[in-house]
Amino acid sequence: MAEQTLVLVKPDGVKMGHIGDIITMFENKQYRIKQLKDVHATKEQLREHYSHLVDKPFYPEIEEYMMDGSLVAMIIEGTDIVHAAHLLAGATNPLDAESGTIRGMYARTWDDGVVRNAVHTSDSVESAQREIKIWFPNDI
Repeated sequence: MAEQTLVLVKPDGVKMGHIGDIITMFENKQYRIKQLKDVHATKEQLREHYSHLVDKPFYPEIEEYMMDGSLVAMIIEGTDIVHAAHLLAGATNPLDAESGTIRGMYARTWDDGVVRNAVHTSDSVESAQREIKIWFPNDI
């Protein structure tokens, strides 16, 4: 059975018009887009998704950023896709992201200090399973 992961094109990636570019990067590697939908994140979804960060002083900025517009949620399937998607996304900090990665091409730092890095990818198989249930509760 193929592994699955969650990929979110964050509001900045959507606003900049990179949904198709990001999907193409996965399709060019022959990964399967199993589910895809446009979503407006709720506070409840974000608190569940980022449960490990809710008590951090910077969490309100994450919540505000992720609710700043629509995002695209995808379940992507393939061999070792969790690791592959994480590598394809690049380093969390856009300044550290290698050229050719999603964040290396479509993310940057901004004057307000909020990290807007275009995508989220699950960091483990367990995280992927948990996160997919948050964003696709009625679809799996």
